[in-house]
Amino acid sequence: MSHRLTSYFWSDTALRSRSVGGVVLSGTVDVPQPPARLLADWEREIVATLFLEPGDVEPLSLARARMRWPDYKRCVEAATEWTHTLGLNGVLASSDIALMACRGAKYHHDGEQYGSAAFCNLFVSEDKGLEVYFPCIGHRIPLARGTVLMFDTAQPHAVIRRGSGGFDADDFASDCDCTQLFLTWELPIENADVARALRIDFDTDPSTASRLSEEQVWLNGARASVCPESGQWRAAG
Repeated sequence: MSHRLTSYFWSDTALRSRSVGGVVLSGTVDVPQPPARLLADWEREIVATLFLEPGDVEPLSLARARMRWPDYKRCVEAATEWTHTLGLNGVLASSDIALMACRGAKYHHDGEQYGSAAFCNLFVSEDKGLEVYFPCIGHRIPLARGTVLMFDTAQPHAVIRRGSGGFDADDFASDCDCTQLFLTWELPIENADVARALRIDFDTDPSTASRLSEEQVWLNGARASVCPESGQWRAAG
């Protein structure tokens, strides 16, 4: 990337600086389709509780899902085996996991809330013609059951129609079957294997980190945000 990006994140009780990983790791693993009764339960929860609007990403109850998901363990094992091929032995087992639903996703980054983590996502929904798009680095990853990816939370991304130029709410109208379900793990960014896989350097700007009081991402020495139209970085404010 041509611009200098710095993520300031919580490390214990102090903020620490790091680079933003410019790689996205992805693959496909073999996971069974969730049972029909579980899919119906998810649909009811999405309609009656989440009220997902286009671009929304919200959590579902993983505890309730596990009771009706005989292949949940197999999904976790498949994701674990994939991370082992990246040299991340044991990282998933010690990381927080959640079940998420999205109706597309607007351009955003998660570095101001999860700067101390990388995301590992395993999609369990069928192919609905969507992709995860990382506009700053040009990566497009088609979404289907078994798609798995790992990326820096501070890397801008969106879930859009496959091959489109960006997020369009009309692509996710209420009469479209376009909801995606996925398991997500928060991997500790300070784990040496995670940092190596995403090519992250630490303590790139300790002086600024010592003056800040919250997680944020800076571009070329100033706080930055993501443009909602292009997904590119711009000056905050």
